[in-house]
Amino acid sequence: MPIHTLYPAERGNLRLSFEYFPPKNDEMETQLFQTVADLSAFDPAFVTMTYGAGGSTKARSLTAVRRMIHDEHIANTAAHLTCVGATRAEVDAIVAEFIDNGVHHFVALRGDPQGGIGARYEPFPDGYENAAALVAAIRAKGDFEISVSAYPEKHPESPDVDADIDMLKRKVDNGATRALTQFFFDNNDFERYLERVRRAGINIPVVPGIMPINNLASVSRFAGLCGAKVPEAIVTRLVHLDESPEERFKEATHIAAEQIVDLARRGLRDFHIYTMNRSPLVAAVCDLVGFERAVPAAAQSLSAGAAA
Repeated sequence: MPIHTLYPAERGNLRLSFEYFPPKNDEMETQLFQTVADLSAFDPAFVTMTYGAGGSTKARSLTAVRRMIHDEHIANTAAHLTCVGATRAEVDAIVAEFIDNGVHHFVALRGDPQGGIGARYEPFPDGYENAAALVAAIRAKGDFEISVSAYPEKHPESPDVDADIDMLKRKVDNGATRALTQFFFDNNDFERYLERVRRAGINIPVVPGIMPINNLASVSRFAGLCGAKVPEAIVTRLVHLDESPEERFKEATHIAAEQIVDLARRGLRDFHIYTMNRSPLVAAVCDLVGFERAVPAAAQSLSAGAAA
């Protein structure tokens, strides 16, 4: 679908959110917050900070969330939280700490098994058994936004799609207010999934997760672990461009922008973009779709001063 067929009036009704992950060192911290600054120009509805496998980055997550809210003044920062590797009391203490630092939006997840993706999941002793239980615990603490995960191509551990959707309904019944999907590349898969979700009586927003492809091999490998697929048509468009980084970047930009435009044509208005803490490709996708860049507050202040 040609990108220019998305008219300005339609673009104005679209909303973005971005996912980031906590940095492991000073260099990665610099990259993260440069990416945050770059993408803040698109005025996201909210941003999220991941928590790490097994809660392995919980200290870094809290530090990053605290900086996002208090230093970068991004009040709409959501904190990821998992059930893995902690008792209920420990998770409750982490929730309280996030709340004390200004968090009013959580992304409640079961989390990957402590043995890694593919290992058998076992609830932690005296821990929350799944995301539905975690949602209920967070909801009991206050009127927060609670986002949860959804899987257009089925969670790899679910026996079937019906069981997957039943778990989503349990999370909604316990207080979830939004679902953010695993990334996918076939919009027909998402549309079929959304129809089944609605037939199950689930009416919260289901926000498609978009993964711009910085590296085809890495995304394909990750997709395989997550139960997602990279269509052959996309592989064909990118696989021969490994030695042409500029052309690969351009093609990847068009692939993600085309996906967003097509979803918008199908009636979707919210899009959650997995940034991988890199701004160039994400910003190029947003520009190609036609999202307007907001004037930074500092620039507005300078303009006001000059006019005075």
